[in-house]
Amino acid sequence: MAAFLSLVAVAFVLSLDNFQSSIGLGTTKPPWTRIFQCATVFAVFDAVAPMIGVWVGGFVGDELGETAELVAAGLLAAYAVYLIVHSIRTEKAGDLDNPWVILGLPIPLSLDNLFGGAALGALGYSAVLVGVVAGVITFAMSLAGLTIGRFAAAKVPIRTDLFGGVVILVLAGVMVATG
Repeated sequence: MAAFLSLVAVAFVLSLDNFQSSIGLGTTKPPWTRIFQCATVFAVFDAVAPMIGVWVGGFVGDELGETAELVAAGLLAAYAVYLIVHSIRTEKAGDLDNPWVILGLPIPLSLDNLFGGAALGALGYSAVLVGVVAGVITFAMSLAGLTIGRFAAAKVPIRTDLFGGVVILVLAGVMVATG
């Protein structure tokens, strides 16, 4: 039981980057169906990545190490800049309909799960168990973040894509500062 609780704690920590990013994405006020789609895609990526990590072991982790967090933060910052520039150059707010957001953003956010999975694999955890736990927790955390961001954007009297871009840019900075 202690091993399972440790796994849940690790999966929770690994899902925090998705939670942070989801808050920013939620500020674009996506419809509820898009929120569920985005949370599901984030969860699938965060479930598959640690499974691969468990199977691959420490090889990739030894090659990239701490760089994974910086790559994720950099790509998050790039998306934030895109949102900010888009909001300045257009009259209509952007949303989560951009396929890059739904399919592209989870890739860098899952890198930490890949390395976390490698560490958990070295400790003897099952790849399937790690994947299921990580996926379920990421789904819940992403859903919470998207919902919080959506409600916050309803209270902010500025362009939501500009606000979301600024929030995501700050969160990318926090990832670098605390990573």
